[in-house]
Amino acid sequence: MDVEDRESPLDVASDRCGLLGVQLSTHEGSEEDDPNQETLKDEEPPLSPDLEWLEELYEEDNGDGDLAVVADSGKRRSYAETARMFKLRRNLDQLDCFHRQKEHDVIKAREELKLCRQNIESLVGQRDNLEKEIERQKAADNSVAVFRLRVQHKHLCQKLQSEEELEGHINTDLKQQELELSEVEVELGKFSSLREEVQEEERVFQVLKAQKAATRLQQERKASQNLQLKIQHLRDKQATMLKKEEAECQKKIEEGQASRKIAAKYLKETIKRMHQQEAEKEQKNRELLEKRIQAVKSLKSNIAATQESLRVQQSRAKENAKKKEQQQRQLRESLQAQGINSIKHIYQQKQLEEIKRKQEEFEERQKSKRVEIVSKILQEEQLVKSRQRHQALLLKPSATDKFTSLRRVREKLLYYLVPSPPSATEARATIQLREFSDISSSSSSSSDVEDLEETMHQEVDHQSLAESLAEPEFSGLWDQNYKKLLNENTTLVPTEVKTEEPAMASGKLNIPPVKKVHGKELKGPPFISKPEDILFKDFEVGKMYKKKVILTNVSYITNHCKLLGISAHLKDFISIIFEPPGSLSTGMSCDMQAVFQSMLNEDLEGEVQFASAVGSFSVPIRCTIKKCDLEVDSQIVDFGSHVVGQTISRTLTLTNKGALATLFSLDTSTCLTPETSRVPLPSQVSANTCQETSSQNTTSDNQRSSVSKGTGELQPKQESQELSETLQEEQPVSEASATGPEAIPENCVSTNVDAQMDQSQSDSCDISLGNDRDGKIGPFESIKLEVVFTPSIPGESKLDFHIKFSDLTSKPIRIQVRGVAVSFPICVVQPSIDLKICMFDRLYQESIIVQSRASTALKLTFEVCPEMRKHMEILPKTGFIQAQSTLNAQLKFLPRCSLSKDAKRFFDIDTGVLEVPVTVQVASQVKPVHFTVHAVVTSSDLQFDRTDVDFGYCSIYQSVKSSVRLTNLSLLPQDFGFLGVPEFIEVQPNDGFGTLLPQETLEIDLIFSANKAKEYIFQLSCKSGINRDFLLSCRAVGVRPPLELSHSLVQFGATAVGDRSTAILYLINRQTNPKIKQPIPPVVKDTMAPVAPRLFSFTPPKNTDISITPSAGSLLPGQRCMVQVTFRPRLLDQEIKEEVLRLLHRARLLCEKDLERNRYAEHENKKVFPVGTTKGKKASVSPKISKVPDGPKTDQLSESPNPADIQPGSQQYEEARVSLLYSFTQRHSEYTVPCFVSDGAPPEEDQQPTWSPFNTLYLKLQCPVVQPPLVVISNNGLNIIDFHQVAVGEKVIKRFVVQNISKESLDLRSSVLDIHGPFSLLNALRCIRPGEKHTLALAFSPSLGKKEYCETLEVHSQKMTLEMTLCGEGVVTAVTSSHPGGLLDFGYVLEKESTSQVLKLQNRSAVAVGFRVLLASLSPSEPQGGADKVAVLLASYINSQVQPTVGTQNYSGLSVFSVVPIEGSIAPGQSQDITVTFQPDHPSVNYSDILTIELTNKSKVCMMDLKGAASSNNMYLYGGDLLTVPVESLLPPLITSQPQLTAESEVIEKPIMPVLVTLRARCSTGAITPAVRELQVGCIHSTQPSKKSVEFHWDNVGSLQQQGFSVEPSKGTVEAGHKRTITVTWTPQSGYKPYEVVQTCVTLTLKGDETNVYRVTLMALVSTTAD
Repeated sequence: MDVEDRESPLDVASDRCGLLGVQLSTHEGSEEDDPNQETLKDEEPPLSPDLEWLEELYEEDNGDGDLAVVADSGKRRSYAETARMFKLRRNLDQLDCFHRQKEHDVIKAREELKLCRQNIESLVGQRDNLEKEIERQKAADNSVAVFRLRVQHKHLCQKLQSEEELEGHINTDLKQQELELSEVEVELGKFSSLREEVQEEERVFQVLKAQKAATRLQQERKASQNLQLKIQHLRDKQATMLKKEEAECQKKIEEGQASRKIAAKYLKETIKRMHQQEAEKEQKNRELLEKRIQAVKSLKSNIAATQESLRVQQSRAKENAKKKEQQQRQLRESLQAQGINSIKHIYQQKQLEEIKRKQEEFEERQKSKRVEIVSKILQEEQLVKSRQRHQALLLKPSATDKFTSLRRVREKLLYYLVPSPPSATEARATIQLREFSDISSSSSSSSDVEDLEETMHQEVDHQSLAESLAEPEFSGLWDQNYKKLLNENTTLVPTEVKTEEPAMASGKLNIPPVKKVHGKELKGPPFISKPEDILFKDFEVGKMYKKKVILTNVSYITNHCKLLGISAHLKDFISIIFEPPGSLSTGMSCDMQAVFQSMLNEDLEGEVQFASAVGSFSVPIRCTIKKCDLEVDSQIVDFGSHVVGQTISRTLTLTNKGALATLFSLDTSTCLTPETSRVPLPSQVSANTCQETSSQNTTSDNQRSSVSKGTGELQPKQESQELSETLQEEQPVSEASATGPEAIPENCVSTNVDAQMDQSQSDSCDISLGNDRDGKIGPFESIKLEVVFTPSIPGESKLDFHIKFSDLTSKPIRIQVRGVAVSFPICVVQPSIDLKICMFDRLYQESIIVQSRASTALKLTFEVCPEMRKHMEILPKTGFIQAQSTLNAQLKFLPRCSLSKDAKRFFDIDTGVLEVPVTVQVASQVKPVHFTVHAVVTSSDLQFDRTDVDFGYCSIYQSVKSSVRLTNLSLLPQDFGFLGVPEFIEVQPNDGFGTLLPQETLEIDLIFSANKAKEYIFQLSCKSGINRDFLLSCRAVGVRPPLELSHSLVQFGATAVGDRSTAILYLINRQTNPKIKQPIPPVVKDTMAPVAPRLFSFTPPKNTDISITPSAGSLLPGQRCMVQVTFRPRLLDQEIKEEVLRLLHRARLLCEKDLERNRYAEHENKKVFPVGTTKGKKASVSPKISKVPDGPKTDQLSESPNPADIQPGSQQYEEARVSLLYSFTQRHSEYTVPCFVSDGAPPEEDQQPTWSPFNTLYLKLQCPVVQPPLVVISNNGLNIIDFHQVAVGEKVIKRFVVQNISKESLDLRSSVLDIHGPFSLLNALRCIRPGEKHTLALAFSPSLGKKEYCETLEVHSQKMTLEMTLCGEGVVTAVTSSHPGGLLDFGYVLEKESTSQVLKLQNRSAVAVGFRVLLASLSPSEPQGGADKVAVLLASYINSQVQPTVGTQNYSGLSVFSVVPIEGSIAPGQSQDITVTFQPDHPSVNYSDILTIELTNKSKVCMMDLKGAASSNNMYLYGGDLLTVPVESLLPPLITSQPQLTAESEVIEKPIMPVLVTLRARCSTGAITPAVRELQVGCIHSTQPSKKSVEFHWDNVGSLQQQGFSVEPSKGTVEAGHKRTITVTWTPQSGYKPYEVVQTCVTLTLKGDETNVYRVTLMALVSTTAD
């Protein structure tokens, strides 16, 4: 088999297996058969990663040849052969795998074919059965079944067809799979020999590998043994050295420790003693300082408080004195105007006030004594009546009394549980005070009031005495015939006052005779109407009313309905709209409409008649006008049996059910003839309750509150008594003070004689009526009428009265009141035991105290009704009570859930009220003692507003909150708590524990935090305080976003306004391999999303103080991005504008108050100084003057600006901002910032990324804001300091002021500015106390032009960092001078005269530039004592032009040169003139100075040498060589006295001034160039007019020419202010010898004011060197 035959089938198989480019070769063929083998030999293919270890193994072989030697022949194995073996093995394994896969496919196809054939067989059998069934149904003529079976047959045939098609498809696939399997088996057969060869090579390879491993193992063992020996030897050496070192070290350590212990002992004692001394000293100083501070503070506060209180007291005393004086003055003036003696009247008033004060003191003492007397009387009467109690008659109360008592107790409990708000009539409390104008009536009324007061005090004493003997007994419901009473409708059924209605108005249909239909008896009408009668109630004349009536067939046959007509007297007012419906089946109905419009105000009655197949029937019609339908809830008021001394009140409800209002009045059966009228006490009405009250409480309530229909004032009874006494005392002056503010109007006086008679009659009996005895009752209104029973002696009391009405159609209602007073030897101290609110299945206990007034022991038995025995028990059931003692029994109440079924009579399911009557049977006593147990039984359920909570999809990095509402359905507070809460959920508030008030609903937050990406289904258990469980089902799905935040919650510290806080967190993409593409798994599995780059975007809320950097970006897998969150709180613009408006409003109010105060002062001035005199005129003019300036202010403040017009940076804006900072209070805000993450890789540029809500991350920020302790109060409160444009090199200083507005001292420190930057802080920071200010000085000095600088200065304190932004711009200065610099020669000036020159500076820069002019003579840095002239003195100055920096100065000490101005500033684009003045005071030619113009940035504009000369006359000669040192003494020449000379002698004797002129002729290349020098003769221009021109001439000019000198001109004239040049030329003669000096002298005479003679020495020579 050659190579080509082997390769081609294997290539096919390999391609089918998906292994591209892999071939099997054995190298058995020749190189000519396969040219590709050369390439394989020359270039061995690179190894795959799993075979790289072979190459390493061959490299480590080192020529041993173990892996390259064949076992049988000993030849070397090449690297390619070994690699070929592994490749062949891998390909053969892949081919085997492919063969197994094909076998599996064939088996699977055969199984599918088998299953498909089984389905076909079953379907064929079903089809045959259906066909047989169809034939059988056809034979039975069942068409419905045939159709149904045909449909099934059709459906079955379709399924059979589809199965047959599937069988063919599977058969085709099976054949294809079997073909491929056979091809693979053929290929396997081809490579069987190759497989054997590979197996042999693998065996040889394993043997060689084992030999190599054994050899290497031996070598490694030998090397390891040698290494172990070396290591052991080294260890022994090291151990020996270590032992020695350890011994030495241990010895040193022990010595050091011993010395250290000794030193530490003394050191500790010393330090401890020093610390103790310092602490004691510091503590003493601190205590002393604290004491001083506290003393100073307390002294300041005491002084301030004392001053303030004294000031207030003094002002108050002054004000009161002024008011009192003014009142007395006004009273005196008014009395004098009326002709009354004012002094006498005032004296009488003082006497009356003194009498009144003494009377009040007397009354107080009398009241205290009266209380003591009454208490003693009560004690005595109680002792007397306690002995006579057993003789009292026991009156058995009637059944009506017992029932009324039970009703009263029930109403009391209902009122206690659900108190209804009092009506408007009951809420009005009034007291009518009456005053008589004449003296007689006043005296009589005051006496009546006193009598009534005594009567009331007696009643109070009597009731309080009777209360001590009160033993209330209540009749219960258990002894009454309850069903009989219910049938009689006597319980809580209002009694109708009006007469009975006709039979037509009963609301029932006319019933026809009984008929039989289909053998059934038909009772009643064939049709019933809904409503039963047509009622037009409370109609108004002229209005139209409509009613819809539904007629229903209730007969047993199909019936019809026909309208016969309506009553004749109703045809003019009522019309019927009815369409006959035809035949109606049983239960069918039809409609009818009645339209009513009346023209008469009277009642109408009639009927609408119909006919039917069974018989006729009619529907009654009633039309009623507005009437008074008055009734009371009960006409018989039975108070039952009560113990003497109690006060029991009952309330009758008078109800007007009609639509017409009427007046009512209570009229007793006995009438008294009124003869006199008296002032009645205010009507007293107790509260609208049905509960029993003691006499003391009732009396106090009656004294405290009263209700009246006529007035709405409320005053206590004591005020009426004091007022009556005051009226009696002020009787003499009642006429004079009738017009005062305390006078009582006469319309308050009432003379209701009938009410007085009724009251006198009712007061004589134990039963009395309330104060609402007459009034008005409106339509559909109810009024409460009170009846009070106060038994005084045992027996029966009766009272009958009528309620009369102003409506003539309403008859009076008679009310019968009955009450029985009894006395029992055995009573229950608490006849009504109130267990308050109880829960089901909870045990409650209460003590029952039974008191015996008998003289012998009695046997008691407690009986509980059978219905309550499961729920209530009294222990002991039987007991003995001793004489004059008490018995305590225990009541146990355990309400069960079956209470509503067991005790329906006593338990109200709707309200939960339980009233249980309990009987105490007393031996040898016919009537038992009853008491009632009251309770409100409530549920203990807690209810969730929903039973399931779905949190939805939750990120494992975030938390999701869902709120549920928990409601307490009980009437008692209940504790609750969520127990067994999973670790991934949190319950808030208070960790799921709390207390719910009755009927309270609490919102509970469930915070779910998924820890894994999976589905969560769990239940929360809420346990109540009584150990009840309430479950809440929860569901959530945890998802894993592709990105992760390092922190999802950022809690910023307390940040002050203007400060900033920064938090750093990271956004991480934890995916690592972006090349692997995985399918997106379900969200419930804990797997990662597809690995890809992700886009993210933070979206912080708008208009907030939060900024996030970066806000968007992209993250590659495995990367993380740092995110910076900055919180910079600031004041909102809207808040500042609102504060501006508030401040303006406040200022306007203050201005208005000032104006009002001014008006009030002007008004007071007008009162003090009345108009009419000259002073009054002046006073009247002054208000006009004061009002003039206030007008514009008021108009200006009244116009509130528009918030949009308030500009930031304005004065109002900054004042409001500072005000907000000073009054800022702490606030806290939370923000949730979403971070959106894209799905998959970023899209292309023209596509938008897709964002998934499941990938969204949320960052929660908690941002507390506090008041800034440090604020800027300068620069309008702005934190930006702008230096604007500053010239380069200049320094501008600005200051800003900060203030400490906190309550603590602040230690300020600043950040470090750039040391190479232009900004610098000039002063140091310090600690500032509360309220103090500190100024910071900042300098700006730019170094580069055309550049904007910006830097931040941070002022740190303990609580905030104040950031100041410093900005400025550097500008290059461009200042030019009109003089370029160099020499500025002033020439010759007469002594003591001056000359000036002007320099112009031009500023071409954009900023103002400062300059200054410096003179070297005035500079303090110049050397003193002529040190700069040493070079001039030491040098050879014959040919030197060196001049000193500062020349000769004036003798006066003033500078010879002066500059104006010496400094200044030049605005941008402007120029400045500088005047330089030369003013010498003595002749000299050595005047010189240096003038420098420099800017404030030290840059020099120009530098020039100032030079000048001074002469004593108007002529001068300039030129020649220097003959003297150019330094002169500042001392003036010595002046001596000389004799007067004539002018001629003076001229002659004047010395001759020498002048040297040196001429140098140059010789070059044999040619001599003549030498030329110049001298200048000048005439000084002077301000003196006497000065004249100067003439000059040379003497002996001819002798000069002989020696080669020539002078031009030899003479001339020079005008004032001019100068002429004299040229001296030397030309060597022909006989001139080299290096010979030619010298001659000549005289030059100058004539002007004076004559000066100069001796000019001419020296000439020839020089071969250049000058």
